[in-house]
Amino acid sequence: MKIYTLIEDHQLDLNFGAEHGVSFYIETAKHKVLFDVGQSSLFLSNAIRFKLDLSLVDTVIISHGHYDHGGGLEDFLRINKKAKIYIQENAFDKFYSMRKEGQYTYIGLSQKLDTSRFTMIKGDLKIDDELMIINDIKHKLYLPSSNQTMFKSIEEKMVLDDFSHEQSLIITELEHAVLFAGCAHKGILNIVDQAELMIKPQKLTKVFGGFHLKSRLKEYEETEIQIENIAHIMADKKSIIFYTGHCTGDKAFSLMKPLMADKLQVFHPGLIIDLN
Repeated sequence: MKIYTLIEDHQLDLNFGAEHGVSFYIETAKHKVLFDVGQSSLFLSNAIRFKLDLSLVDTVIISHGHYDHGGGLEDFLRINKKAKIYIQENAFDKFYSMRKEGQYTYIGLSQKLDTSRFTMIKGDLKIDDELMIINDIKHKLYLPSSNQTMFKSIEEKMVLDDFSHEQSLIITELEHAVLFAGCAHKGILNIVDQAELMIKPQKLTKVFGGFHLKSRLKEYEETEIQIENIAHIMADKKSIIFYTGHCTGDKAFSLMKPLMADKLQVFHPGLIIDLN
């Protein structure tokens, strides 16, 4: 398995552009996979810098219905005519972020996309022996406080998003089982626990994703105690190295890193992780 980071918020390698969002390209023995596509066509430009041909991608997983994870779909559909695109059936609902008290900004996917090539699913799905989508997360602990700023519009009324449109991906190949978790609105620890349950007796070896531990609104920021508790629990998961960025936030990372040491790493555009 070889993992290429196409999109993340921080430009640590000046050869690769950065934007608020996530996109990974993953090559396995059987598949060429895209997990999320960022918010624009930048993932295509970065793929070219890696000398990757995304027209050969056979599987796309969109983690949830927010623009910074699925905004590049129109550009992908233009260059790739064959990939199956897996997305939860309600990911095209109308989603909003409260960035000021009582003021809402649309953060959903384009309503103009041709979805005829999309595979709309509800819940978990085992695609094959390598790829498994998980959506039904049992535990409800350590949910991001910033979820309280996320809404969806139902009959012109704003209701809190329940994130039933969020899904994660487990890729299993030989001794490696790798979890890709997007923004982890359902709680990164809950998602990891569910993934571990799904793949028993095999163990997770890597986790990639944002942990959503920051907020634009001060009253919805995570407490330092909450962040440190999450870090301690992660550090106790002996088999797993965690790669994070995007919505985790610099403050949370700086609190977690001393507690997790080498078990916590950053991902950024231009990073390659080769598990072969």
